[in-house]
Amino acid sequence: MTRGWKVLTAAAISIVVLLAGMMLTMTHWLPRLAGVWLPAGTSVALDGRPGWHQGALSVPGIRYLAGQCVLADMRDVSLSKRSGRWLLGAADVNINSACFDRLPPGKSDAAPRTLAAWQAMLPTAQVSIDRFSVAPWQNLAGALSIRLDDDRQQISYRGDALSLKARLEGNQLNIDALTFQAPGIPEPVQLSGTLHLPAIPDTLPEEGQLGANLVLQGVPAPLSIRLNWQQQHGELVVTEKDNQTLLVSLPWQVAADSIQITQGQWRWPWASQPLSGGVALTLNHWQQGLAATEITGRLNILTQGRGGKGNVVLTLGPGHLDLVNSALPFRITGESKLAELQFYAGLPGEVHGPLLDPALLLSPGALLRMRGRLLPTLEVDEARWPLAGVTVSSAGIDGRLQAILSAHDPQMGRFRLHLDGRATQFWPDKGLWQWRYWGNGKMVPLSATWDVNGNGRWQERLIELTSLSTGFDRIRYGGVNVHAPRLTLTTPLRWDRAKPSFDGALSLTARQTLFGDGSYLPPATLALNVSGRDPASFLYRGTLQAQAIGPVRLLGRWDGTHLRGQAWWPTQPLVVFQPLLSDELKMKIRSGTLRAQVAFSAASDSGLAAGGHWVVSNGSASLPDNDISGVDFSLPFRLKVDRWYFGAKGPVSLRIKAIKNQFTLQNITADLQGGFPWSEEHPLRLSNVGMDILGGTLRMESLQMPQHEAATLRIKNISVSELVTAIKPKQIAMSGHINGALPLWLSHPRWLIKDGWIANSGPLTVRMDKDLADTISNNNIAAGAAMNWLRYMEISRSWATLDLDNLGVMTFRAQVNGTSRFSDKNQRVSLNYTQQENLFQLWRSLRFGDNVQSWLEDNATLPKHKEKFDETH
Repeated sequence: MTRGWKVLTAAAISIVVLLAGMMLTMTHWLPRLAGVWLPAGTSVALDGRPGWHQGALSVPGIRYLAGQCVLADMRDVSLSKRSGRWLLGAADVNINSACFDRLPPGKSDAAPRTLAAWQAMLPTAQVSIDRFSVAPWQNLAGALSIRLDDDRQQISYRGDALSLKARLEGNQLNIDALTFQAPGIPEPVQLSGTLHLPAIPDTLPEEGQLGANLVLQGVPAPLSIRLNWQQQHGELVVTEKDNQTLLVSLPWQVAADSIQITQGQWRWPWASQPLSGGVALTLNHWQQGLAATEITGRLNILTQGRGGKGNVVLTLGPGHLDLVNSALPFRITGESKLAELQFYAGLPGEVHGPLLDPALLLSPGALLRMRGRLLPTLEVDEARWPLAGVTVSSAGIDGRLQAILSAHDPQMGRFRLHLDGRATQFWPDKGLWQWRYWGNGKMVPLSATWDVNGNGRWQERLIELTSLSTGFDRIRYGGVNVHAPRLTLTTPLRWDRAKPSFDGALSLTARQTLFGDGSYLPPATLALNVSGRDPASFLYRGTLQAQAIGPVRLLGRWDGTHLRGQAWWPTQPLVVFQPLLSDELKMKIRSGTLRAQVAFSAASDSGLAAGGHWVVSNGSASLPDNDISGVDFSLPFRLKVDRWYFGAKGPVSLRIKAIKNQFTLQNITADLQGGFPWSEEHPLRLSNVGMDILGGTLRMESLQMPQHEAATLRIKNISVSELVTAIKPKQIAMSGHINGALPLWLSHPRWLIKDGWIANSGPLTVRMDKDLADTISNNNIAAGAAMNWLRYMEISRSWATLDLDNLGVMTFRAQVNGTSRFSDKNQRVSLNYTQQENLFQLWRSLRFGDNVQSWLEDNATLPKHKEKFDETH
């Protein structure tokens, strides 16, 4: 090898070693070299070693710092050149806007560059970033593409919430499509237009036109937005797209030191009442930058409703907005008159903090008041929200939160409620809000006063009602008087929205409940435990007990629209219900048991539906004049839409072994089945009614409501002797048996019984006490002659008809044929008579038997036909 080749080889090896060393140490020397051209106080840092891959220089990460703040963070950066065009790519670029204030100020004495000069400095390049985002607007992140040419610069941006296509040709900026999703707007906003930029891009465009279409909820047609300007003046106009109805008109003009909007007008016809107003805004010293711009403005809202016309005014400034420290005072004053409500505002405050994350601070004296009709029957006398010291920012609400409500209902009464608490960086499901509440009122229909108090908190995603106590001093309604009913929390009610879970325990208690007839319910307690996902989906379980009555077990669920449940009443003695019977009844429960089961469902759209079964077994009770034993009662039922259906799986059944009074009723039966209230589609049928009485029976096969035919009560083989013994007339005796049929009407316009009949079953015997007959004969000769035939009479045939109207008037017609024995002689007797009397008044009599005797004494008449015959005939 020649000496020349050795030198060349050594030089090549040295260059390779030098290049390799430079590549390996690039992360150290390259940021220092870049610092020569970067603004003072800024620097570049590389993450990882650069490399060469497929003809492109690649860097794992590059950070651009303003002081210690990372202003830009780029990942997976690549740089190459193809076909004379530089290609710059990155997988992820994040810009932190909070670092902008760390950048050093530009040199004011630097000569401004023209737009053409800036464009001439741009290289022919293509920039592609897979994901580009600017904090704190990461929700607007998307893919960014920029193409730079000598005569045209193009930008394309695609994101879920924002997209843009625009091109700059010379000084003309064409916005082909700008689409973004604005908060509270259901459909994306689309904007397009053309701008003519000034030669030196440090002022507003010389002229231009921008247009957008906007769709809002509650607005029947899309809105059209147009911004036009020429040199130093222009106008922002918002109209309905279809009929060009003017909604907003903001004329503006630009001067050397100010931008003004004067005589701006707006109207909004789609609110609960039409709204309108004016706008004025002035920006002074705007060319000195945002921080030096002095802002003053005024906006008003005109309303009209209950109480006349109202005007609310928002006054701004003088103040300024700044990227670091804004200070813009404001004041909201005036009255807003809505259809039923009136609001009064006095809200001074200030917008302060960085422009990108401002805070709104309400000053001392901030107060919002309201009055009017909140509900059709609820009149708000005054509602007050003191807001002094409250701060609202993106971090949340801070400060003391209070509310005071005084209201009344003309029918229900008055009440006053207080809420007081403190919020610490609170938004729903974020931060902490603690509160306590208290209040009282008067419930006029119940003749009661009530109170409520408690406290709770909302911390992050946990809502907790820590304590609750509310109740009445007493409730009086009709003949019911409930002493001190009260609802309390026995375990805090907690709704953890993170899990989610919902649980707690409540107790509803009441002291003695008195009824108007002297009966009472002992102190009662309803204890409930709830558990589930949230207040719209939980299970409940509990018991209801009033001393010895109960416990009734409850189990069910709430799904947000329907309340469903079941209740079980285990078998327990009937004697525990003795307090529910009035002392005036003088009834003493001796024995028996009760058990029950009920299922129910309640909802606002379908009402209350229920079904169940009540059973009383072998019950017995005593009254001063009655003794009831062997009571078996079965009540299956359904309830839906205010209609009862009795006998869902079998008829309602009543069985009583015996009722002992002046005479004994035995084997009493009755079955009931059907709807109540009854109708043609849902009739109610009483059947199998019967009893054994006075040696015979009473039976009624069927009574159906609505009634289209009479229900016949059939009397069979009733012993007259037992009847007379039960009535206890002192000087009259009878023997024998009778039959009969009484057609009953319950819905007839006139009759209760029509064409009823009673007849003897076999011979009847009538005996009259001798002293009674002698007395009648001595007082009335004609009546005495008749009584002589009734001293002892054997009736071979008797027939009577009975009619009873709905006023209680009974008409009784009888024909009696028989044989009378007097003075050892038999006489053939035929007796016809008619009686008319108010049966209701007769039943009110306390001594029924003595009245029968009196009636005979006063109303006995001679028979129409009489015939003597020999005893041996």
